[in-house]
Amino acid sequence: MFKFLYVILRNLFRAPYMIPRMRYEADHPEKFTEEERYRLVRHAITLMMRSGKIETECFGQENLPKDQGYVMYPNHQGKYDALGIMISHPTPCSLVMDKAKSNTILVSEFVDLVQGKRLEKDNVRQGMQIILEVSEDVKNGMKYILFPEGGYEFNNKNKVCDFKAGSFKCAVRAKAPIVPVVLIDSYKVFNTFHLGSVKTQVHFLPPLYYEDYKDLKTNQIAEVVKERIEQKMNEITGSAAAQDA
Repeated sequence: MFKFLYVILRNLFRAPYMIPRMRYEADHPEKFTEEERYRLVRHAITLMMRSGKIETECFGQENLPKDQGYVMYPNHQGKYDALGIMISHPTPCSLVMDKAKSNTILVSEFVDLVQGKRLEKDNVRQGMQIILEVSEDVKNGMKYILFPEGGYEFNNKNKVCDFKAGSFKCAVRAKAPIVPVVLIDSYKVFNTFHLGSVKTQVHFLPPLYYEDYKDLKTNQIAEVVKERIEQKMNEITGSAAAQDA
């Protein structure tokens, strides 16, 4: 939390021109291509990373499916998660986000620039509509970030909580690839009291294609994806712990 405030304060002098620029491009998608808006998002993230002494290492970009839409399912650790994925994801992607957390200044600009979906967690009908919209977008080639845990605890470290089976309905409806994404030490950026330099990792794992999961129920898919993420996380964090010892 302290680093979040620290980064905001370090970038206050940029706010008078960056936020209006982001808002303008977000409000006028007819004037700016998806690539141009995504480039602005990544530029803003880069500025935050530099001022906050944040480094993110990316692995597995070769696993990202080519020439089709897909849904990325990461573990969830904190406010930096989506930013870490976007700075690591070379082509435009969008996200589904809790509506209650999406309307603050700067966050709102990020969401609108990538034409993200705002999910009302307690509104079942609206949630179903979001699933349908994301499914259609993915069929048309868009890439999405969707956090299947649905939330996170403050300073939850590299712990993976249960995945919600409903999160996978949009990928199933679209018959699209499911890309498990492993976030390591992402919680250290904005969800601890740490103020020093931080290094995080983003791992894009090999995808599950429709042929791989078509005979599974969504709760079974959720378990498979969670197990793959936990296995990779244990492999990395276990190695790191052994080196520290």
